[in-house]
Amino acid sequence: MTNSKEAKARIKINKLLEQAGWRFFDNEKGQANISLEPNVKLTQKNIDAFGEDFGSTKACPRPRSGNGFIDFLLLDEKGFPLVILEAKKEDKNPLDGKEQARKYAHTENACFVILSNGNLHYFWDLERGDPEIITEFPTQESLKHRQDFKPDNQRLADEEVKEDYIALTQNPNFKDDPRYQKKEAREQYLWDENLRILRPYQLKAVHALQKSAKAGNDRF
Repeated sequence: MTNSKEAKARIKINKLLEQAGWRFFDNEKGQANISLEPNVKLTQKNIDAFGEDFGSTKACPRPRSGNGFIDFLLLDEKGFPLVILEAKKEDKNPLDGKEQARKYAHTENACFVILSNGNLHYFWDLERGDPEIITEFPTQESLKHRQDFKPDNQRLADEEVKEDYIALTQNPNFKDDPRYQKKEAREQYLWDENLRILRPYQLKAVHALQKSAKAGNDRF
């Protein structure tokens, strides 16, 4: 039963990887970008170790390394480690592997972690918070965009934020509407158009964050 749950989880994870465009082997779409170790590609023998029938639920032993079970490394377009995928059995909580995956990611200099038991999946950007539930695996391209995005802290600190900051992003010309210009109709107009006006406490919180960010920038 234990091996069966392990095999089923692996098969589901394999499918999710393929659906997101990750490749176990070189093909017409590009080079393999799933590995067991840095710069070591999977072989058919490795896949067979997950189950003699790759698409079946046949029980199979999980491949082992000298330090325990082997999980997947997902590589970037240059072949460097990008994601550690920590796989658990179906009856295990994926978060049980959180700290192990974090250590492995640091060792391999990977930016992201996926924790999965085949049914429940978490994505973890190690630089930006805690693991969050996902319903499908990210693509290599989406992770590249995420990796390249660098927020401009100075610009965020200097941005002028007033009560209409969000509403202006929703509709830059909302103040020109006759319904807004009539004070007695303004509140209903904002409600009908779902325009967000920041409340005093929200503005205060935003300004406090900007002040903190500016102070941090000034120290450097």
